[in-house]
Amino acid sequence: MESKVSEGGLNVTLTIRLLMHGKEVGSIIGKKGETVKKMREESGARINISEGNCPERIVTITGPTDAIFKAFAMIAYKFEEDIINSMSNSTATSKPPVTLRLVVPASQCGSLIGKGGSKIKEIRESTGAQVQVAGDMLPNSTERAVTISGTPDAIIQCVKQICVVMLEVQSVTVGSPPKGATIPYRPKPASTPVIFAGGQAYTIQGQYAIPHPDFCGSRALCEKYVHSMTGVVRQANVTGSLNMNYF
Repeated sequence: MESKVSEGGLNVTLTIRLLMHGKEVGSIIGKKGETVKKMREESGARINISEGNCPERIVTITGPTDAIFKAFAMIAYKFEEDIINSMSNSTATSKPPVTLRLVVPASQCGSLIGKGGSKIKEIRESTGAQVQVAGDMLPNSTERAVTISGTPDAIIQCVKQICVVMLEVQSVTVGSPPKGATIPYRPKPASTPVIFAGGQAYTIQGQYAIPHPDFCGSRALCEKYVHSMTGVVRQANVTGSLNMNYF
């Protein structure tokens, strides 16, 4: 989370990052991008979604505090709508809570938790939302996931309080020696199945095997890649049948 306060401190511009699964991203994008376009226009916030073929995506929301909170409200209510629609085709009787995951620098998580967990307990009790701060940092980063669950209204109030805490931390640390740059979390692309046949590596795309350009003609490199990416060595004989050897 980043912030920029204008002169006089009247307008605060925030940047908040969310971690979402592909299905959640698809929900807020909507058909032909209509849903996210509406969210941008009605909230006034900038909403950017990371590119890439990844199981998880980063959704970055930037703007004045009012715009940020409007965008969060629209996302939370959209997820609640998705939950209600999914329940119409199931036998579930109790509605699960809406869940959002913030991505927060680990250096700020201590203030969010508070001494002996006092601050996070206060936020839970005053908003009615469940808040969990991950103990481990996200892979190859110095950020942690903060999971918020509850009704849309509870989530909105919770996000507001978290923003207040983060802004207080940043105002206190202005002019202090830097604690090191934050390394942002970047989701990795999903691993693609790889086979080896006739001295060539192939990736599977739908019903087709496409030659892998990085491992053309190199069996050793192919097997090393397959080992590191999938944990399974897939080898094919010249007839194209697959033998899967697990280890």
